[in-house]
Amino acid sequence: MLRVEKLNSWYRASHVLQDVSLEVSKGEIVCLIGRNGAGKTTTLKSIIGLLDKTRGSVTFKGKEVLGQPAHVRFGLGLAYVPEERRIVQGLTVKENLRLGMVASPHKKDEARRIDEIAKIFPRLAERLDQEAVTMSGGEQQMLAIARAMMAKPDLIMLDEPSEGIMPVLVDEMFELFRKMKSEGTTILLVEQNVELALGIADRAYVLDQGSVVHHATAAALLADDEIKERYCSV
Repeated sequence: MLRVEKLNSWYRASHVLQDVSLEVSKGEIVCLIGRNGAGKTTTLKSIIGLLDKTRGSVTFKGKEVLGQPAHVRFGLGLAYVPEERRIVQGLTVKENLRLGMVASPHKKDEARRIDEIAKIFPRLAERLDQEAVTMSGGEQQMLAIARAMMAKPDLIMLDEPSEGIMPVLVDEMFELFRKMKSEGTTILLVEQNVELALGIADRAYVLDQGSVVHHATAAALLADDEIKERYCSV
């Protein structure tokens, strides 16, 4: 579904990503792991089209999208949930969900989609008319994911979804990811909790200093303490 080949990205003069290549097949959960500053977030931003200076190839569902603006990639079924969540202040949970349909080809299905999302996220269903920023951090993270799911993406990229969230909600969220996968959503996951991420993933890529240094099944990486210690400790 997603193929990234020799992707290079820059922040101004800083060459952050260096020939990153990875693949994500339909129905998989693939995670990117590595130390802070390894280039994981930059990889997601480059794939969705939020960086101006990139080189290489990003193919989504057989179509080259590098050079296309982010909203075009979104319209093809590629969604991104940033670490910052970006919940809009002053809007209710329902109004934030509606924002997920602004650039969607399924906009006519908005009301039905809100009902479907409410069933997937029962915590949000109880708070549809509540101002979104008054919810807990974990609930806001669920809203950010739900908003991205409104448009029925084929692949959703999640950046550090467990950051700053109480453990009980983290467990609930990762169960949700398993459910999303079982229902056909493909996931590319960046996650600081390596053990938790590998516990639900099919495969993983290890990044270090902007390059892929290791690729294996999640089970193999879970058993490889040397790799985790060398590349994944904070």
